[in-house]
Amino acid sequence: MQDALWKLSATAQAEAVRSGQVSAVELIDSHLDRIAEVNPRVNAITQLLAERAREAAARTDRRRAAGEALGPLAGVPFTVKETTAVEGVPTTFGTPRFRDLVAPADALPVARLRAAGAVPIGHANVPTLILAGMHTRSELFGDTANPWDPGRTPGGSSGGDAVAVATGMAALGLGNDSGGSVRIPAQFCGVAGLKPSTGRFPADQRVLGPDDPGPASQLLVTDGPLARRVSDLRLVYEVLAGADPRDPRAVPVPAYGEPLPGRVRVAVVADPGGHGVHPTVGRAVATAADALRDAGYDVCEVPDVPRLDEALEAYGRITMTEFAPTWPVVRRLLGEGGDRYLGMAMEETPPASADELVGLLGTWTNIRRSWAEFLDAYPLLLGPVFTEPPVEPGLESRDRAGRDRVASGMRLCTVTSFVGVPGVAVPTGTADGLPSGVQVVGRAFREDLCLDAAQAIEDRLGVLVPVDPRGGAVPSNVNW
Repeated sequence: MQDALWKLSATAQAEAVRSGQVSAVELIDSHLDRIAEVNPRVNAITQLLAERAREAAARTDRRRAAGEALGPLAGVPFTVKETTAVEGVPTTFGTPRFRDLVAPADALPVARLRAAGAVPIGHANVPTLILAGMHTRSELFGDTANPWDPGRTPGGSSGGDAVAVATGMAALGLGNDSGGSVRIPAQFCGVAGLKPSTGRFPADQRVLGPDDPGPASQLLVTDGPLARRVSDLRLVYEVLAGADPRDPRAVPVPAYGEPLPGRVRVAVVADPGGHGVHPTVGRAVATAADALRDAGYDVCEVPDVPRLDEALEAYGRITMTEFAPTWPVVRRLLGEGGDRYLGMAMEETPPASADELVGLLGTWTNIRRSWAEFLDAYPLLLGPVFTEPPVEPGLESRDRAGRDRVASGMRLCTVTSFVGVPGVAVPTGTADGLPSGVQVVGRAFREDLCLDAAQAIEDRLGVLVPVDPRGGAVPSNVNW
């Protein structure tokens, strides 16, 4: 069993540690061996916390030996995105400017995972400042390779965590998502990912100083886990959910809602907005729909989601208005070529005036109302994560056509982040040697319904990972 410890699900790993089948130190060492073997080929883990992880595991073993009760994630190793604080470790955001920005304390979700017994094993790579594009390439740490095909991006901005989980270097990853940053790398790497409702998990975005960021950063960004199995997502969800006085946005809503009467209705939209969908992605949605029908769901094809194009425009105007005052400084921090993606967006979407911004914030609430009404009729929505298979690294940064193609591909992720509802990305199989997947979106604070449906899909279509990396590193001739 010890040779295969890193292959076990997070749930099975924790059970093995709690029962004494294996020690937490043995579990960590198994993952450290896997990291030594795999990380040089994919460059996903940026700051390895080997000795700290061993020390934490040894404390877990001492507690078990003393007869103390261990948490639901006892001994389970997890990676933490380079944007999220781990006490005593730099939170670099992938830029050299922040290489010495040592965190004085754990971020709230890191602290909750530790309290449940999980062990941070390393930081994971991101696009520089999470603003340089969808592909996980940072100025400080370089490119992260997709383990299925190094000629395709692993996605982002939580790409390092997705690759670490997909390859067995960690059982769990802690990312964040404001428009697909957990769900897209989950699809591209063949793992599962959860973007919770706005306000479900407490957080604190004051990483760079004492002041809170603007409304877009406060309301769009949500922490979210990545795992190889939906059951592991559920376990982390239960650990992370709940209010905290340090985050006035977090809402004390029960993790599980009342059962719905009768068969749960699922709206299916394979091509949100009618902008086109790749045939393999369309087939993935159809396959997942069949799986849900087989599981007893009332699956209905519907014409479209509410007000998609209007929501995308409002999302862009609000976020670009918030970025505009800091853009001259941010542009320098992004490094050579790293500013192309956001620079094109800034040119295309000028900041709103004060009057326009007030109107946009009203539109935001109005669109959320339309979605609430839609999800009142259909408690779940099944659709694509990204409307194409994994694309080549850096496509979104090369020219406006590439940027527009990527923005269109992630449109359902963008709009569901904008309206604050939960979504679970779940694999459906492979197509042309690459992972395929879908997302299940639900009513606000009904992550439980999304996880139930994703579990039904996984039960019927299987699990794709862990995988051994294929090929070499990201090609050196990538044109940034």
